[in-house]
Amino acid sequence: MTGPGAYLGPAEIRDLAALLDLSPTKKLGQNFVVDANTVRKIVSVAGVLPGETVLEVGPGLGSLTLGLLSAGASVVAVEIDRRLADQLPATVLALLPDAELRVVHADAMAVVELPSVPRRLVANLPYNISVPVLLHLLEYFPSLQSGLVMVQAEVGQRIAASPGSRVYGGPSVKAAWYGQWRTAGQVSRQVFWPVPNVDSILVGFERRATPFGSEQERKATFALVDAAFGQRRKMLRQSLAGVLGAGAASVLERAGIASTRRAEELSVDDFLAIARVD
Repeated sequence: MTGPGAYLGPAEIRDLAALLDLSPTKKLGQNFVVDANTVRKIVSVAGVLPGETVLEVGPGLGSLTLGLLSAGASVVAVEIDRRLADQLPATVLALLPDAELRVVHADAMAVVELPSVPRRLVANLPYNISVPVLLHLLEYFPSLQSGLVMVQAEVGQRIAASPGSRVYGGPSVKAAWYGQWRTAGQVSRQVFWPVPNVDSILVGFERRATPFGSEQERKATFALVDAAFGQRRKMLRQSLAGVLGAGAASVLERAGIASTRRAEELSVDDFLAIARVD
């Protein structure tokens, strides 16, 4: 036990890994947080409140899970590794016997329903699939009103980027469909085991109060985004020709978008305007 809650340090993490005969794999993006202060920071910055349900993806050995539970939240944890999914309830029971935890053994990309309704997402996302997982969760779980995720720094900056930024891209536009995004601080490589070879960053979001558009419009908008950024150096009348056809320039004109502009100049509102042209 550490302070007002229960936390795992480097020794406990290594003991659990030895117990499970676990060697962290790059394939599953397994880099475990071993620093209690980092866990406290994540929980604090995420704004976790007592009594609310938090969704965590990739809980691993339970460092962040215990931090969330120590804050009084109930946690639904989605874990793809069977050994970790089976061990997590035992770890929590030993340290926080009254905590409310539900573990779902599944690939987060395949989860479309959960045992309870989460309001907040807080997770150290697997870095190799962080953007697809994030977009999947936002699509299928509209109850998620806010969240904080830890991702590779380069990816996090791209997610939170604004139009015209050097790192603005398809993930930026798709994330903006769901809400407002912000970077919320760097995370040292040294708080992980094993130490990753990339920098990490916290990225937070607040979902839009009302849906931005219909599901049909979302799919149409995302198709335009994929096409435009797939040939981002070309003018829109060229990059969108595959989706809009020979009349791409006319569609853009009717949407109020100059056909000579390029993908990185357009906001999610602009792409939606194009998708809504009859």
